[in-house]
Amino acid sequence: MTPLDILSSAGTGLGAGLALIIAIGAQNAFVLRQGLRGEHVGLVVLVCMLSDVVLIAAGIFGIGEVVRAVPAVVVVIRLAGAAFLLAYGVLAAKRALRPGTLTVSGQQGALGRRAVLGTVLALTWLNPHVYLDTVLLLGTLANQHGGLRWWFGAGAALGSVLWFSALGYGARLLRPVFARPVSWRVLDGAIALVMVFLAARMAFGF
Repeated sequence: MTPLDILSSAGTGLGAGLALIIAIGAQNAFVLRQGLRGEHVGLVVLVCMLSDVVLIAAGIFGIGEVVRAVPAVVVVIRLAGAAFLLAYGVLAAKRALRPGTLTVSGQQGALGRRAVLGTVLALTWLNPHVYLDTVLLLGTLANQHGGLRWWFGAGAALGSVLWFSALGYGARLLRPVFARPVSWRVLDGAIALVMVFLAARMAFGF
């Protein structure tokens, strides 16, 4: 095991991790929205990062094989996640229709710490793709690296840290754009469409 081997495995893990998490999805949409509003950003980013670290480690430990062996678990998670995403999509649609709640710094429409924590945990852990992609796929890829699998996992975890930090804290750069209610209307409308689409995809498995 040479330093070059370590860098190669970690770099591959970094690329694989980023490829899986940089996508329009429920979790990323929520992180972006909280970042724009400046509400509990640190909590949201921390939960997302720690969740990915736990899931990646679980995959390397071989939990992905359990997921593969007991498909009923994924079905239950899929249906629960679909119901949650549908409910969240309806709430986003309501926000889009009520511009009075779409302000960057105002407290109207703000979520409390517990509500934010519960939402980000649900969006993360009730997503069946988390188990199929992060646990099963990344776990399988990591274990192909043999003794370097934990370096692969470290690279994938670093990708999660970099992405969620950039998304959560970098969102403030877009605040001038979202100083107008119409921008929030468009964002929440887009979030509603994404959530409903993902809910249908989860529920019907397409």
